[in-house]
Amino acid sequence: MDFDLMVEVTPLLIRAAWVTIDISSRAIFFGFFVACGLVFLQTFRFAPIRWFARGYISVVRGTPYFVQLLLVFYGGPSLGLRLDPITCGVVVGAFNIGAYMSEAIRGSIESVDKGQSEAARSLGFGKVRTMVFIVLPQAASLMIRSVGVLAIVLVKNSSLVSIISVVELTYQAQRLIGSTYKPLEIFALSALMYIVIIYAVMGIIELAYRRATRYTTQ
Repeated sequence: MDFDLMVEVTPLLIRAAWVTIDISSRAIFFGFFVACGLVFLQTFRFAPIRWFARGYISVVRGTPYFVQLLLVFYGGPSLGLRLDPITCGVVVGAFNIGAYMSEAIRGSIESVDKGQSEAARSLGFGKVRTMVFIVLPQAASLMIRSVGVLAIVLVKNSSLVSIISVVELTYQAQRLIGSTYKPLEIFALSALMYIVIIYAVMGIIELAYRRATRYTTQ
């Protein structure tokens, strides 16, 4: 292996890795709000609103992220939606992971014993206070782990934004291979950086999980 080359290209790959982190973190952040909105819409008594939310989730989960990226980036301009590559990656990533997160959040909430809500309501808690102070704290541990797994998947899928010319880690690696003809060294470095990013995300998830469950008995 050409270790001199690996040392030389490491700064370039690190800068590209920061683009991967930036896109992924922003997509996860906005995706969480998309997920919360979808969960909220599914609580409406007006059936068409629930159908819209469920239909959106089904469509997003039923189509590849790859296709969604191409559809928005190349098909969007025909509808007046023009996004630069990075913005497109963030927007599509947010709406994609939001659909998956919504199911994880909803499942975590529904896993809490309904008797807890009934007891809180009998003590005079309103619907919102019951959700905030009774249900969500108990659902937090399941929610954090589930959402964390989806965040890791999104980081891995972020490599697909290279198809719309975002100079993130995978795209930069491909460019370097084209100029150096050293695929083993370049991809080995790229893989190592992805591992570092993934383990950093896992560490954050574990820390959040421990804080959420510090006052509960497992």
